[in-house]
Amino acid sequence: QVQLVESGGGLVQTGGSLRLSCAASGRTDSAYPMGWFRQAPGKEREFVTTVNWSGHKTYYGDSVKGRFDISRDNGKKTVYLQMNSLKPEDTAVYYCAASFRSPWGTPRNIDEYDVWGQGTQVTVSS
Repeated sequence: QVQLVESGGGLVQTGGSLRLSCAASGRTDSAYPMGWFRQAPGKEREFVTTVNWSGHKTYYGDSVKGRFDISRDNGKKTVYLQMNSLKPEDTAVYYCAASFRSPWGTPRNIDEYDVWGQGTQVTVSS
């Protein structure tokens, strides 16, 4: 069973940057897509971005396209989310997730993911 642990959240001013990390353990390979979602208070969990197992195929939600970048280091079993030009509306708990349906996919729906991390808080002040 894979376990995921996010880190790197915090408080940042508008226009600033943060890099989130998601470390996986419990499985010897990294042949599965990973995704990032976020959930703001009173709102539903929202898709942010996903990357296939190799790191060569990515997909972004419209609200973060051009500002966020997902990458992965399979040797370290870690996925990163570089967040630039942050806005107050980016404030949320950010979750990473793993999908075991197809290694080559870039799933974008919550129900396509099988394992979730505990989340890390990102707060962007205006």
